[in-house]
Amino acid sequence: MTAMLDPRLLRTFVAIVDNASFTVAADRLNSTQSTVSQQLGRLEAVVGHRLVDRSSSPIAPTPAGERLFGYARRLLALQAEAKMLLSDPAGTATIRIGVPDDIVTPAMSRQFANFSARHREIRLDVTTGLSRDISKRFRDGEFDIAIVKEASAAGDVRATFPEPLAWFEASGMPEGDWPEPIPLVTFPPGGLYRDLMIERIEREHRRWYIAFTGNSLGSVLSAVEAGLGVSVLPVSVTRAHSVRASALFTGEASLCLSVYAWESGGAIGELVEAMTSVLSERDATTLS
Repeated sequence: MTAMLDPRLLRTFVAIVDNASFTVAADRLNSTQSTVSQQLGRLEAVVGHRLVDRSSSPIAPTPAGERLFGYARRLLALQAEAKMLLSDPAGTATIRIGVPDDIVTPAMSRQFANFSARHREIRLDVTTGLSRDISKRFRDGEFDIAIVKEASAAGDVRATFPEPLAWFEASGMPEGDWPEPIPLVTFPPGGLYRDLMIERIEREHRRWYIAFTGNSLGSVLSAVEAGLGVSVLPVSVTRAHSVRASALFTGEASLCLSVYAWESGGAIGELVEAMTSVLSERDATTLS
């Protein structure tokens, strides 16, 4: 049965039927007529049937040969497809990247796309999440590159930028102090912004409650726009939204936006440089 699936024998059989001639089949296969005849005989011995009527003119498949012919074509096509797939270097290496949700901007996505176009052999595996989780997973070796927001950068940081923060509320709300208890719009537990908000509001001895918890930056911004409550957010992500800096609390300390990578050269170094250039432009826009 293994020999029946031998692609060399199937290829010979298909060539004979396609060309209705042993001589032409041998020429197409860069072989000899005797070799073609021997290979067909081997295939017929395995399947237990005559596959070609040698007495007909032109040569034609037998009923058994007709049944095998379609399967043989499909098997050869699948083999060619698998060979092409394995010979294509695209995606044979992976660079794993962890970033906060708001860092995957159109500009950053374009850098990813440009890098992928230059390096078809590399597949980018980008994961978004909370900075603390990304930092832990980077240290555990799960990411090759990580961008995190943190109070201060570690000694092995590749680049770091200030991330200004402020309290925000809906633009259409009446200006003035919020009545207590103050509704907070937050990320899930473990998020830096959530902890900063709670620490600050308790330091000010104000009463509060969680009015909305969102798993993404988009959902948190939508909740703030709708007037569900106030939230601490990066200044850089609020420009296109109907929110304004709240007078509830001011003077929130900036975080560090830090880039980490296990390698400084090669493809990873190239990608880190491209990602850092996007963050540099983002930083300049935020501070202007």
